[in-house]
Amino acid sequence: MIAKKTVIQDIKLANFPEEIDEQNNIKVYGETSWENQLAVLSHYLHNNDCIESKESKREVIYAIREFLEQKKESKEEEITDEYVTKVAEDPTAYGLFSDFFNVPFPDPKKPKFTFIDLFAGMGGFRLAMQAQGGKCVFSSEWNKYAQKTYLANFGEMPFGDITKEITKSYIPRNFDVLCAGFPCQPFSIAGVSKKKSLGRETGFKDKTQGTLFFDVADIISRHRPKAFFLENVKNLMSHDKGNTFKIIKGTLEELRYSLHYLVMDGQTYVPQHRERIMIVGFDQDVFHGKEQFAFPEQKQSTQSIKEILDPDIDEKYTLSDKLWSYLQNYAEKHRAKGNGFGFGMVDLNGISRTLSARYYKDGSEILIPQTGGKNPRRLSPRECARLMGYPDEYRLNQVSDVQAYRQCGNSVVVPLITAVSEQLVKTMLNN
Repeated sequence: MIAKKTVIQDIKLANFPEEIDEQNNIKVYGETSWENQLAVLSHYLHNNDCIESKESKREVIYAIREFLEQKKESKEEEITDEYVTKVAEDPTAYGLFSDFFNVPFPDPKKPKFTFIDLFAGMGGFRLAMQAQGGKCVFSSEWNKYAQKTYLANFGEMPFGDITKEITKSYIPRNFDVLCAGFPCQPFSIAGVSKKKSLGRETGFKDKTQGTLFFDVADIISRHRPKAFFLENVKNLMSHDKGNTFKIIKGTLEELRYSLHYLVMDGQTYVPQHRERIMIVGFDQDVFHGKEQFAFPEQKQSTQSIKEILDPDIDEKYTLSDKLWSYLQNYAEKHRAKGNGFGFGMVDLNGISRTLSARYYKDGSEILIPQTGGKNPRRLSPRECARLMGYPDEYRLNQVSDVQAYRQCGNSVVVPLITAVSEQLVKTMLNN
């Protein structure tokens, strides 16, 4: 009888074939971390009918064999090739990988379509697409902390760097929708200001992030999904006097996709002012430009910030006297110069400013007033997740507060993405 243990712990201990590359990094099947091996295995467990690469299947078979070898009760017990193959064909029947399936947000039992999740972050796009009956067949996210959060909620470890050919090789040949909230820093107002102060280029001239859009375009070109859904900051439209968006639009249209785009505000769905551009495209070879797509109606917020607050909050979220004094002095200094920089004290009956990835530093853009002469406080990670539209069953405790803040600040507004996804899927399936 094979004893059961936590699969994630065991994968870390498994002795996968390895070699040393020229930089003295340990390489496991061409990648430099056990996370890639876990990505291969978890994707296989969820999508064993979608993985086509023989190399990928070989990796999975070996990983399963090593897993079983770790579990056997005696050295005399033999793990045969036949048994390993059977486990690989129907892993759930053997109860060995329950960690990958006992998650808050499993795949739909009867999916209506398939999609891939690029620059996946916390999985906001995945929640939205699964709500429409979609099954995710590939995900990628380079940040190791976001990978942990994603794994805990969906039972799948995202692959890493999507710019690498080895990562792209795991994408199934066919899928219906490509989703990507591609990194927005090179195009955002804050990101541009920071990079200019460091003497660095922005937009497509940024060699590390600005060109990631072209990896998205490359994948669209190779796989020809029926539709795609991209999200980015509002400033993408105006960056470089409109030239950046002109290039993006031209590239996608050159690939023979008809485009629909609109700047939308998350406040329709959550008590937060958060403007982002939504870009939806449909393959002209399939829809011939006749798809009947329309973005959902935008409305003023009917929610207030007090609706997402916890009544009993840990004192650690209250600002120290030193930090509160600093923020007040900083705001006063800029006020005297006629600038608008400073902290944002929230009206509890209103909505908040835009939550940023730097919120962990001081919480200054969204401060919650407190009674009894107490200093204001920042939101907790759980409250930040609610502000982005994540349900409370979403797991956040796999990472530190700092990493949870970063992930929430970089996330999409889930109900907004869900509303647009509903229109996209309805259009795609009706046509």
